[in-house]
This record gives sequence, C-alpha cells and structure tokens, in this order.
Amino acid sequence: MGPAQLSEVLRKLPKTANPNLLVGFETSDDAGVFRLSETEALVQTMDFFTPVVDDPYAYGQIAAANALSDVYAMGGRPLTVMNIACFNPAMAPAEVWANVLLGAHDKTTEAGAVVVGGHSVEDAQPKFGLSVTGIVDPNRMFANDRAEVGDRLWLSKPLGTGIVTTAAKFDAGSAEELQAAIGAMATLNKNACEAAHAAESRCATDITGFGLAGHLFNVARASKVRIEIDSTSLPLLPGVERMVNEGHTTGGGERNREFLGDALRFADSVPGWLRLVIVDPQTSGGLAVFAKGEVAESVEIGRVVEGTSGIDVV
Repeated sequence: MGPAQLSEVLRKLPKTANPNLLVGFETSDDAGVFRLSETEALVQTMDFFTPVVDDPYAYGQIAAANALSDVYAMGGRPLTVMNIACFNPAMAPAEVWANVLLGAHDKTTEAGAVVVGGHSVEDAQPKFGLSVTGIVDPNRMFANDRAEVGDRLWLSKPLGTGIVTTAAKFDAGSAEELQAAIGAMATLNKNACEAAHAAESRCATDITGFGLAGHLFNVARASKVRIEIDSTSLPLLPGVERMVNEGHTTGGGERNREFLGDALRFADSVPGWLRLVIVDPQTSGGLAVFAKGEVAESVEIGRVVEGTSGIDVV
C-alpha cells in the first residue's frame, strides 16, 4: 500500500483518547508508545515483507533488523519479538524456512531481545517479519514531532537498497554490490540509537518504504518545519548511479514521488538519477537523527529550517 492510500485509510480511524498513549498513528511515527509509569513505556511495532534477497538466512536477518529498527527509531530497547511467517511448505525444503527463522533469531539475539513465539499461515507468496515489543523512558524517547529549526540532520546508513535489490533480480549488479546492500540492511540501528541519545536528540525516524524524502516529510509535517537536504553529502551504496541509469528503479519510488508532490522540491543542480534515489523505498534503512550536535558514526546530510512543511533538496 502506497503512502497516499495508507493516509486515506488512517483518516477513517477514530483517534485514541487514552492519556497513556504517548505516540499513536496520527503523526505517522515509527512505532506506538504506551506509558506504564513516569519512567517506563512500551514501544510496539510490527513489519513484514516478501523476500528481498535469495539467501534465506540473510532474508531473516534483514527482516529482523528492519522490524527492530522501529524500536530504535523511538529511542527504545527491544525486549521480545514474535515471528510473522507466511510460507508455502511445498515451495521449498523445510531447511529453507528454518534458515529464515534462524537468521531472524540470530539478529534478535544480537539486539539483546528474545524470540518468544509467533504465528504462521500457508501462503503462495512468502512473507516474513516480526512483531516487536520494546521499552523506553518517556523522558528520553524520540518522536517525529520534535524536530526544531537549527537541528542538524544525520543518517546512519547508505541509500539505494531498493534499487540494488531490483537490479539483482536482473543480474545487473556485481556480487560485491549486492553484498554491500545486504550488509547494510542486516545492520542493526542499535549503535545509531545510542549515538542519538549521546547527542541528546529528541527526534529520529528510520528510513524504510516511503524513502528518505517520504519519512523526512513525516517529520517535517509533524514538527511543522521545513527540512533541507544537501544532495552532495548523501551516502550511497556502490553501483547505485549506474543501476538507476540502466533503468533499475521501482514502482514504489514513483508512488512516493507522486504522493509528496509540491512538498518535495529539487534544486536544478540535483541530477535526475539522484532524485530517484531520494524517493527509493528502503528496506531496513538507516536512522535519520535530528540533533544540535554531532551524531557519531553517521553522516550529516541536512538541516531543519523555517518554512512550510516540506523537503528541499539542494
């Protein structure tokens, strides 16, 4: 479901009046946050998707890192996960599906969380992901309505996973280029979250299906600010420019660009291929952090400025 269709669906749902619901779906944030006490709140999220790579173990790792990322995007610590599995047992040997689960298990363990169960259904189209429960101090959590004019914008991972995995389906990239994308997607945003806390950030979001511009627009809209991206500073996966120029882009990127409309503006100097990267749907992308100072192990890609809610790429 694209951002336009999702927004239309969510508009039809009633708003929750419970005062302990600190973050719901109204601001299009990365996870829900429910207060338990003055110093503890639950962070809850779920995500699953079809395979993005052929290696089942890597698919499980990526799916887990992607779902866990939403907890880190709220400044939280994951505690437990439940698997969401849609598999056709006759499509592949049991070892294949077991390796998907093993990849997710190992990545969950790396995050310091525990797999407590899950649910599976038979489906002709494989899908896998996690429901994740975490914990956060409400006084230190990140939320996408807290960006302020003067904040610097930092990104923890390179862009282009949607383009690279699309190209891989046509054998249009090297093994090294694909492995670089797999390594990025399977990397937890745990260190990025810790670095954001060290920088005293109060606003972050992870970059996934709506692309860099789409997720930053959610922040701009919720915080009532404008975000300026420096196109020359964006970290990119190897081979991305060539792959775009060869036509390996996604329908999701086109929908993201259409949804943003006039809210996304490009300077004339920004090349066409890079514009497509900026709206490219990411799988398990980096943490975008807003902070007054430096965020360790991340790349500074922009800033928050005054103006109507939107994105300027310069």
